[in-house]
Order: sequence, then structure tokens, then C-alpha cells
Amino acid sequence: MRKRTVNKYELSNLIAERWSPRAFDPQKKIENRTMMSLIEAARWAPSAFNEQPWRFMVGHRGDPTFDKILSTLVEWNQQWAKNASVLVLNIGKKTFTKNGKKNVVFKYDVGQAVAFMLVEAMHHGIISHEMSGFDPEKASEIFKIPADYQPLSVTAFGYYGNSSDLSPELKELEFATRKRKNINDIAFGKMFGDCFKE
Repeated sequence: MRKRTVNKYELSNLIAERWSPRAFDPQKKIENRTMMSLIEAARWAPSAFNEQPWRFMVGHRGDPTFDKILSTLVEWNQQWAKNASVLVLNIGKKTFTKNGKKNVVFKYDVGQAVAFMLVEAMHHGIISHEMSGFDPEKASEIFKIPADYQPLSVTAFGYYGNSSDLSPELKELEFATRKRKNINDIAFGKMFGDCFKE
């Protein structure tokens, strides 16, 4: 199923057709080489002082890492994420390696790396869904993540499946119209709140 944006300005298809479905095909798997391309995309994301604070725990469905990541998700997310081909735990390093000082933008930089992965996934015909509904403390304990690193989110990757298999609540979300704020609500000109003009 495809959902395009309703946009006033031209966008690439990789952006215009990206959305966050929950109907993953439980039979179809992402090849490891393809998954490596997604990670390679994240590797080339920009970051402050080129710190590259992102780290990823990658689990393919059927392996122990996948099951461990799945166990950290809230029940609402587990019910559909279990059908994803790959689950990725996105982790950020909180300090700069060169001097140990606090990196106040590490979350921002990890977010950019994950966004690169999502766009690369679209290039390969792979769908994705970002989740904040998980237990970061449990994730840190399970994977023995050092204190200088923070689990930030989980991404589900896979191929689109059968939306009719979703619960009624999930099905309603699956078919809901995509919505975004207007450009005038997010881009400003002379002062904060002053609409940015063409």
C-alpha cells in the first residue's frame, strides 16, 4: 500500500512516499547485504565534529537479538513489530570521544543517521516504522550497554504485508490520511512566528 504526501512543493519519491506502516509481511526477509546498505547510509550522516555518536543493535527475525529488542517494546508495538524482518535498537554516545565533554546534540545526530537509514530503505522498497515506545533501561541491561551510551528508539524494517491482518485499532491508523503542519507553521522569516515567504 502506498501513501503519498499532499504537498505544494516538489519532493523526491523517496521522501513523498515514506510513511510509517504497521502491516509487515512476516514471511519476507531483508537480505543481510541489503541491510548493510541501510547501515552504510547511516554511516554517512552528518554529525557535530564528525563524532558519529550512533550505534545500532541489529536483529533479524528469528535470531536472539531480534527477540531481545522485541521484548523491550511496549505491548502495543510488540503486536505488529513481531512481523518485521529486522529490528534495530538506535543508541547514542552522550560524550565526545576526543575530550569526554558532554555532546548536547548527540540525539539530534543519531536522529539524522536513522533518517538516512529510512530514506535508503525506501530506495530498496523497504518500509520502516520508528518507535519511542520501548524500555531503554531494559535494553541497556539486556545488551550490557555502557553508561556513556543511551538507547533512544527502535526501528522496524521489512516489506509491506496484509493490512487486513491488523487489529481494528491498528487498521484504522494504517488507513488514516497522512497529516503534517503547514509550512507557515514551521518555517519563519524575520521573527519567530513570522511566516517564511516564498
